[in-house]
Amino acid sequence: MEEKKDDRSFMLKLATFIVDKRNGVFLAFIGMIVFSIIASGWVQVCNDITQYLPSESETRQGLTLMENEVTTYATARVMISNISREHAARLAQELEQIEGISAAEFLDAEADPPLTAEDIAEHYVRAAALIDVTFEGEEGDEICESAMAELKAKLDGCDLYISSPVGSSEAALLDAEMNIVMLVAVGIIVSVLLFTSKTYMEIPVLLMTFGSAALLNKGTNFLMGEISYITNSVAIVLQLALAIDYAIILCHRYTEEREHLNAHDAVVVALSKAIPEISASSLTTISGMVAMMFMQFGIGRDMGTVLVKAILCSLLSVFTLMPGLLMLFSKQIDKSHHRSFVPQIDRWGKVVLKTRFILPVLFVFALGAGFYFSNRCPYVYGESTLSTTKQNEVQIAEKMVNTTFGSTNVMALLVPAGDYEKEGRLLRELEAHEEIDFTMGLANVEAMDGYVLTDRLAPRQFAELTDVDIEAARLLYSAYAVDREDYGRIVSSIDSYDVPLIDMFLFLYDKKEEGFVELDPEMNADINDLYDQLTDAKRQLQGENYTRLLLSLNLPEESPETFAFLNTIHQIAAKYYDDVYLVGDSTSDLDLSTSFSRDNVVISVLSALFVIIVLLFTFQSAGLPVLLIAVIQSSVWINFSFPYLTSTNLFFLSYLIVSSIQMGANIDYAIVISNRYMELKKEMPIQQAIVETLNQSFPTIVTSGTILTAAGLLIGQLSSNPAISSIGSCLGRGTIISIILVMSVLPQILLLGDTIIERTAFTLKKPDIVQTGTGALRVNGHVRGYVQGVVNAEIHGTIQGRVSAVVDVGGMEPETEYERLNEPALPDGSPAPGKEARSK
Repeated sequence: MEEKKDDRSFMLKLATFIVDKRNGVFLAFIGMIVFSIIASGWVQVCNDITQYLPSESETRQGLTLMENEVTTYATARVMISNISREHAARLAQELEQIEGISAAEFLDAEADPPLTAEDIAEHYVRAAALIDVTFEGEEGDEICESAMAELKAKLDGCDLYISSPVGSSEAALLDAEMNIVMLVAVGIIVSVLLFTSKTYMEIPVLLMTFGSAALLNKGTNFLMGEISYITNSVAIVLQLALAIDYAIILCHRYTEEREHLNAHDAVVVALSKAIPEISASSLTTISGMVAMMFMQFGIGRDMGTVLVKAILCSLLSVFTLMPGLLMLFSKQIDKSHHRSFVPQIDRWGKVVLKTRFILPVLFVFALGAGFYFSNRCPYVYGESTLSTTKQNEVQIAEKMVNTTFGSTNVMALLVPAGDYEKEGRLLRELEAHEEIDFTMGLANVEAMDGYVLTDRLAPRQFAELTDVDIEAARLLYSAYAVDREDYGRIVSSIDSYDVPLIDMFLFLYDKKEEGFVELDPEMNADINDLYDQLTDAKRQLQGENYTRLLLSLNLPEESPETFAFLNTIHQIAAKYYDDVYLVGDSTSDLDLSTSFSRDNVVISVLSALFVIIVLLFTFQSAGLPVLLIAVIQSSVWINFSFPYLTSTNLFFLSYLIVSSIQMGANIDYAIVISNRYMELKKEMPIQQAIVETLNQSFPTIVTSGTILTAAGLLIGQLSSNPAISSIGSCLGRGTIISIILVMSVLPQILLLGDTIIERTAFTLKKPDIVQTGTGALRVNGHVRGYVQGVVNAEIHGTIQGRVSAVVDVGGMEPETEYERLNEPALPDGSPAPGKEARSK
């Protein structure tokens, strides 16, 4: 007996294998999901956006130096309202006794000279007191966290506002907010799917498919080592909005095939057809995410990588897990069919048809205006000027403190260590500028009796200052010179040998501890206290290779004047040093603005280029991709015109991320419209094809668009983080604009540009190929040739016999077992030709 040849396509074979092995797939997913739940606890989240600055930026280099060279103790601005000045002073003294707090600065009632009104206003205004707290550890240290907890307990019952990174986890706040966003988003998505679905039971299948994909992506984030708090917060919601389309496409395919096939075969055929369609659709979205990865600012690479991984996890779940779920719940799906709630929009199609000579003209003006206004968008690079609809308790406290006592803008200037005199001159020149409130460095911190820590004192001056016997002072100086091997300077006279006060104090303390120097009890206590202060100061201000100078600016964190003065600081420092680093929020914003200039061009060019390449291969036309890109790019420009027109600051990262997502994801809507139109115009006049295109595309676009819009607007309204809120609002608004343009202007452009599309097609005319076959042959297309006689007709069906003909447009292939299942009988009730033979 002759072995039957398997003439199924590769996709059918692959789909059959996946469906038949569904139990193994279920087991694999259960294992992967359990692992992902465990692995999600391994993911490290970075809350510091400056970590993603380019390594060559001044801020990143300066921060790295500070981490290696000096210690930055955590601080807090503690504001207590409705309190007397005396009560606040007592509380400050009590706070200073808390373990883990090194200082709690308030007004000194016994200050000499007496405090001025301006001095008082810095810490006490309208019955509100400000206590500046310094902790004994760095931000994130356990000692600081426990000290903050005790501080809050001690001030419990007070009208309290605390501005500090200690004790407030940005990641925890965002996680809580995103959990709420996710719950609301799921509710909206279920509502949308109930409206657009054809059977109720498909909704749990969709949610299980997406839930598995989301867990896989979240669990595999540990492979990246560390991800940003922005990526960690929005990845799941964006994955849901971007990738749930894939599951919807397969579900709709299954519903269509189930009308004439059994459940198994319907899933197989639906999957075989959906894999190429979904894969092609995902390429445009992935291309937008890949474009983000070329950003110089590391957030783009971080978020782009996670979102590409999210899309791949979604594809894996849809292609392998969902077919099994459709089989598992096939009976319930069959029983839960309901009528379609999606209305026909023929009337809208006719409106679009009638206005085809008006809207495109208006669109051209809108495109030009969008380009003009979006290029004048008021971008900002820090969060100080951004506001959100929702505010958390940390933001409320910080706003209250800044409103009452003013905000602070402290910069750190790192200069090579070793020359106290040069540091002093630099500090004095900087402090002479009106833009600087005060400066601080070892070279201008007062020690006692008018001396600063770095003043050079001879033995007699040191003896008078410390009440040490002059001979003891000379011996101490001699010991210091021997210890430093500085013999040359003491050969002529020890009395002319001068040493920086801070160095001699520290040397005196060491010798006292070693037993070489004896001091009276009062001086011993003073030296011990001074030693603690000096060592703290030195840890914060002087490292092995660099010294840190602190500058308090009376300029806002971000403004043209601030950026210009940063350049002035560099020019002044350059007079004294060749190698300096200026670090602070303002320099970080300046570095981000410089990075944005380059990243903006890269994102715009690459996202458009990648999408065009995908479209060229999809439509095999040079004209059509240009038309589609023009529509979506114009939606991006119009979207980012709103901040300019409403005089609202826009976080720069919102533009970079949202423009990529909008280009990569919303182009799918344009592809849906274009695909339908290109198919339908072969069967009917192009004007009728446009109306039918809108009617058929509406359910897909309204489902996907509503989900992405809802996800974006929810993030914008429910997140208190300015960066994330801005990303969400821009994404939601941009998706609405894209839907409006795709459902109105794009069909008109396709209609008016039909000739251009046809003439720019670069598919080559293939020579006529005579196809031959015998037996049951599935024919689809215009046939010219012999079919047991000459046939010249449109044939869509099965021919039993011998065929030798040219098939235009469509094709001819042996009929597969899936297409034979419901083969119709002849009018007399007998089986169709060949059916009886096959059943024997």
